[in-house]
Amino acid sequence: MGFGNGLITGTFFSVLNLILLALLIFKIFAFIDAAIRPAQAYVAAEKLTKVAWLLFLGIAAVVDLFFGGPFSILTILGTVAAIVYMVDVRPALRQYSGARRGPQDGPYGPW
Repeated sequence: MGFGNGLITGTFFSVLNLILLALLIFKIFAFIDAAIRPAQAYVAAEKLTKVAWLLFLGIAAVVDLFFGGPFSILTILGTVAAIVYMVDVRPALRQYSGARRGPQDGPYGPW
């Protein structure tokens, strides 16, 4: 049996490829989200500049698309950059970029 031809190894690599695809989509979403935010929001939120985040996230997506492997250090670093953007930077930017209010928000904030 060759590498990846058995039931267990074939299933493992199929699941791993799905995870890598999900990470690529996550990084592309983070890049697009960073691109649509105004540059002034980055300054107001005291985060790195818009250009810096676009470079980090864009390089992360391109590396995953063309050169990425499951254990590549660049894939891991790109994933960390996308997670940091989504967990820390994006919520701060939404405060300054006039994000829409959700249905649970009243005129004085969340209820």
